[in-house]
Amino acid sequence: MLKELKLHHWKSFDTAALYIDPLTILIGTNASVKSNTLDALLFLHRVASGVGIFQAINGDVSLPPIRGGMEWICRKPAREFTLELILGGDQENQDYRYELNVQVNGVKAEVAREELTLLKYGPRSQSPKETRLFYTQLLEGNTPGVPAYFSTGTKGPGKRIDVNRSHIVLVQADALNLRKEVQEGVKQVLGLLQQIFVFDPIPSHMRNYTPFSEKLQADGSNIAGVLAALDMSRKEEVETTLTEYLKALPERDIQRIWTEPVGKFQTDAMLYCEEGWSGTASHTVDARGMSDGTLRYLAIVTAMLTRHPGSLLVIEEVDNGLHPSRAHVLVEMLRTLGKQRGIDVIVTTHNPALLDAAGARMVPFITVAHRDDATGASLLTQLEDVQQLPKLMASGSLGRLSSEGRIEAALKQEAAQ
Repeated sequence: MLKELKLHHWKSFDTAALYIDPLTILIGTNASVKSNTLDALLFLHRVASGVGIFQAINGDVSLPPIRGGMEWICRKPAREFTLELILGGDQENQDYRYELNVQVNGVKAEVAREELTLLKYGPRSQSPKETRLFYTQLLEGNTPGVPAYFSTGTKGPGKRIDVNRSHIVLVQADALNLRKEVQEGVKQVLGLLQQIFVFDPIPSHMRNYTPFSEKLQADGSNIAGVLAALDMSRKEEVETTLTEYLKALPERDIQRIWTEPVGKFQTDAMLYCEEGWSGTASHTVDARGMSDGTLRYLAIVTAMLTRHPGSLLVIEEVDNGLHPSRAHVLVEMLRTLGKQRGIDVIVTTHNPALLDAAGARMVPFITVAHRDDATGASLLTQLEDVQQLPKLMASGSLGRLSSEGRIEAALKQEAAQ
């Protein structure tokens, strides 16, 4: 699992850290750039999946650009950015630290430095023993296309080899004949980054017939195809769970959610819902007749049920289309299914009702995105680190404090002291 993400000169950030828990809630006013934090996770997923660094930022014919593209990928006047991650290893007493520094030069973006370190924790020590597994460093004055020094397990410069700096070294590791310990670390870190899923379900994209699919699309457009492609026992299990969670949302009685193949070749699918009112006959509607909020919620539950254990699911404005009175259903679903399936979740929200539903027990897992008044740089502060928080919570709920802007006001006050 990903445990921590540090951002240096990334977009609007100077230096900031996001701590990742089983359910992490990111809040903040408009233009506090919560989205910039999530964009870093999207970038890491793309480059770990083999996309070139330039294409990961600027997009191509099949890939949308990251917001702002190359022009705004670094905090000005910097021409490089660094992303640093702490990731859990396969053993309880070890983690990995992965650091990626990217140099941006006009229309080019290339690796300037990349490092993977194994962190081993002793039974009584808080400070881990660090073993550098590999690093690659662009030489002073290097020009694009010139190899960098690459080394494994040593502190000094290693041998000079051909490293394609348009892609991260992690995805090139198989060709470098690395020792077993390094290969295992690379495999684990690469696997975790590839399992980041930035999900933005768009209801209008979910209303059509879709082909059978193994992988859920980032806009949720093929939800019916993913459900229909499951083997029969798993399909029944997932559809039963979907029905149970959807029953808690509307006033009408939801009796069943399911998908089935359609068309001559039975390779496309449609999503169906059987619903009714108490005392009346039920009727069936397909995705074309479902509300935006229902479809969006179904897509989120589907993602929770179909992503691989160990995934990180990232959802911006998670409660869009959901009535405030059902916010507690959403929070409980994310918490319960995340724990059952071993999936971590990061969400953003502006909704006071969702914060009230989260309650005081979620305070350690809420991060506030805000701006430094002096520099304009984006900052990330854990809610529990706000010094005035106990006094604030004595005067109102989290939702009220957020809607009145009192959390951000307290952060400004503390920064001015």
